[in-house]
Amino acid sequence: MEMNNIHTVYFVGVGGIGMSALARYFLTQDKAVWGYDKTPSALTNRLEEEGIKIWFDADLTEIEKLDKNSTLVVYTPAVKTGNAQLDYFESNGFRMFKRSQVLGLISSAYKTLAVAGTHGKTTTSCLLAHVLNDSAVAINAFLGGISRDFDSNLVLNDDARYFVTEADEYDRSFLQLSPDIAIITSLDADHLDIYGTPDEMIKNYQDFVRKIKPGGTLITKLAFAPVLSFRDDIQVITYGLEGDEEYTAHQIEVKDAKYHFDVITPEGSYTDLSLGLPGRHNVDNAVSVIAIAHLLGVKEESLKASLNSFRGVQRRFDVQFNDGEKVYIDDYAHHPSEINACVKSVRELFPNKKLTAIFQPHLYSRTRDFADEFAESLSQVDELILLDIYPARELPIEGVTSRNLLKNITIKNKEVCLKEQLMDTLKNKEIEVLLTIGAGDIDRFVQPIKTWISNE
Repeated sequence: MEMNNIHTVYFVGVGGIGMSALARYFLTQDKAVWGYDKTPSALTNRLEEEGIKIWFDADLTEIEKLDKNSTLVVYTPAVKTGNAQLDYFESNGFRMFKRSQVLGLISSAYKTLAVAGTHGKTTTSCLLAHVLNDSAVAINAFLGGISRDFDSNLVLNDDARYFVTEADEYDRSFLQLSPDIAIITSLDADHLDIYGTPDEMIKNYQDFVRKIKPGGTLITKLAFAPVLSFRDDIQVITYGLEGDEEYTAHQIEVKDAKYHFDVITPEGSYTDLSLGLPGRHNVDNAVSVIAIAHLLGVKEESLKASLNSFRGVQRRFDVQFNDGEKVYIDDYAHHPSEINACVKSVRELFPNKKLTAIFQPHLYSRTRDFADEFAESLSQVDELILLDIYPARELPIEGVTSRNLLKNITIKNKEVCLKEQLMDTLKNKEIEVLLTIGAGDIDRFVQPIKTWISNE
């Protein structure tokens, strides 16, 4: 993509986490960056402060001023078809690229380290970027969440050799990447609105493996190896917890709200590691990062220090408040497996406390496809407040509602609540551990809840 004659980059859906990282990148390249999003958010506020012009209606007045010969349009498939701005750009012959295409083009200039999987890829990619950056391995990173260590979803170094990125399976975006090293963390069925069936989703993960450069490396779970290790021209490394994988964590224990563990590698062991992030599943994610760090020659002392200092990702087991009596945690979990992992982590860290959860289902299709699994995972909490389904890009599906989901949840203390009634509903609860979970706009309640609970 020739950028010398591009003056303005316009993002349709600029407030998305992946889109905003690209917008920030082009701002560093001395381009004028404009964009549209449906609603303001904390992230769009930050982007505007950094110098990006953003509009929150699809009016064409401003974009009609753009010159098609010096403007690049970047869009996300999450923006619904029929958007007035997309229609204008297409009908007037502007250069238009999907977010994933632009990311693929940028990454092609580096050795690419890509993290894929239906769960865990954001935390894993942020941890990988933190470990390598702390160890003086020059990287650029485009992250799928706001890293607390970088206070951003973008990391840039002038002398970068490596490119760390989340490889998103939604809309087959990850097939635009050609990684040198790829991690695949999980293959639980998801995005069936795109793939139709779990088998079709796995076929696309196999296509992703085909995109690994000859001589490259795939790092994945032992259970996935029979499905994914079909190439003779790449190295396949397995990782996991307390098993027979090539990189595996042992002696896992919780001390002072941190996980401590050893990791066995093909060439010896790392002992007395500690991870500055709760959750046994995050120990699993850390082992995959340790495998890459080992391959790239990161010293053990540096690895230990960076694992211990990792501060995590906004909205990934994000402890907002803890005064010893009351705890408030916010998490992005929006799939039954993610909810299971989140609840398990809460139970391990706070075993004797009542757990109250607020869950906002994300997508009608996902709620329908995993209705039984959602009911089972949500039945593990002590008290549940269920918000209405966040539609994102979808229209309602008949019979798919939060009230119907509630019927199959087996706990006694459960209710459906409108968003505008949530804070009043909370004020009548006796809170010990409070958990907000979901991928929609539930994050808009984080600050009000934090303020309320800290003043209780």
